[in-house]
Amino acid sequence: MSNPVPRDFDVLIVGSGLAGLSAAMHLAPTHRVAVLTKRAMSDGSSGWAQGGIAAVMAEGDTFDSHVDDTLVAGAGLSDPEATRFVVEHAPESVEWLRKLGVPFSLENGELHLTREGGHSARRIVHVTDATGAAVQQTLIEHVRRTPNITVFEHHMLVDLITSHKLGIDGPNRCLGLYALDEKQDEVVTYRAPHTLLATGGAGKVYLYTTNPDTATGDGIAAAWRAGCRVTNMEFIQFHPTCLYHPNVKNFLITEAVRGEGGRLLLPDGTRFMPSHDKRAELAPRDVVARAIDFEMKKHGLDCVYLDISHQPPEFVREHFPNIYARCLDLGIDITKQPIPVVPAAHYTCGGVHTDLNGATDLQGLHAIGETAYTGLHGANRLASNSLVECMVFANSASSDVRATPLPPPPAVPAWDDSRVTDADESVVISHNWDELRRFMWDYVGIVRTNKRLERASHRIKLLQQEIQEFYSAFHVSRDLLELRNLVTVAELIVRSAQARHESRGLHFSRDYPQSVPHTRPTTLVPAR
Repeated sequence: MSNPVPRDFDVLIVGSGLAGLSAAMHLAPTHRVAVLTKRAMSDGSSGWAQGGIAAVMAEGDTFDSHVDDTLVAGAGLSDPEATRFVVEHAPESVEWLRKLGVPFSLENGELHLTREGGHSARRIVHVTDATGAAVQQTLIEHVRRTPNITVFEHHMLVDLITSHKLGIDGPNRCLGLYALDEKQDEVVTYRAPHTLLATGGAGKVYLYTTNPDTATGDGIAAAWRAGCRVTNMEFIQFHPTCLYHPNVKNFLITEAVRGEGGRLLLPDGTRFMPSHDKRAELAPRDVVARAIDFEMKKHGLDCVYLDISHQPPEFVREHFPNIYARCLDLGIDITKQPIPVVPAAHYTCGGVHTDLNGATDLQGLHAIGETAYTGLHGANRLASNSLVECMVFANSASSDVRATPLPPPPAVPAWDDSRVTDADESVVISHNWDELRRFMWDYVGIVRTNKRLERASHRIKLLQQEIQEFYSAFHVSRDLLELRNLVTVAELIVRSAQARHESRGLHFSRDYPQSVPHTRPTTLVPAR
């Protein structure tokens, strides 16, 4: 590989989901912005979000009610200040998207609001059952037309460049990053006073996930290596209803199906949720996921069933056109028969520790979206609070960047690959990837034990040694970088889970089945 000339910008944004593209749009009027995304712009998790955006828009609904619902779902670990901050800025975020032209579903000329599990009112703004895709496409069109934004597709974050790593005295500061240009097969240096991580979550650390292949925890791992705290990584949300079919992976069945009357059934047609929770199918996701997991293990099932066929066919087709069409392609007519579903890793509630401006421990570095821990989600994310969190913190982080001018970064060394060779055993990467995802599913899944966590920790240490040897000896590739990040994230999840001696929200331990009366977030601090 050659050493290309460094690329200099005012702001670097890593990730092209709703958080990253929103921040780019906010900053473009005043800053030269680079958006780096490791595949195409549309390949992140935002485009997969079916449900919608939670915001108080209906007469009779209140901010206090939305806050209370979020705090209840968060099981005592949602930060009240962060929660109110997001809830009160949610409506203006929706209006911002409407002005950009997002075609939200209407009813009699007004926004159609649906309801999802854990919400006490109809407050989910949506575009039928494909909200994320509609929002993402609208933003992509605007970004491509904005002169001050330069998009670098197929560029993967390798590592952040920090002042302390270069031996510069003073507060540790982010000076830019190294990124792998896959098309040219070379590592490029990017410099900027400000960097925003918006790389999404880490669902691919598990064998079964609703996430796209890009969700490998890149920003979380890079920030940790750079010296940032991470918080609440034990709280991985498993979506209760991912389509179970041998020819399909990653296709989730939105929460709104249950919100519109969908019932969870055993193969014999028995409805089981009322025996697990008084809210039945409208219980929060962690409750529903554990109930499904319990019933599957109790009865030895490969899946359970979600049935919406008691609703009129035209209602089902109108409200869930994409789910209806996808299932019909697979021979499942959801107007007449139930949908086979299983839980799958869905959302990373923890992440890089930030304040209400999205600022991290590292000067010049912000983290937004699923990459960040803002305090909103606590021990369990309330449905449809994630997209609005992306927008609110994209706006606040952008405002913080504008209000905090930093000097241009100094010269930084080019990426040095003079002492490495081409990999001769790529099978090592694929084998380690498969092993990691399988033991994380078996040992660190919906239900955990001390013994399972110990076994996972042992395997992670061995994998880290193998991966570091590989990383030091061979040219970097996307597969190697993703595996390196996933192993780092796996370590953070396991360490956080081992530190929590109770069951709460998304973290359920057989060794500590009760919740303790006084609790706090789990924050890990990297070694200096």
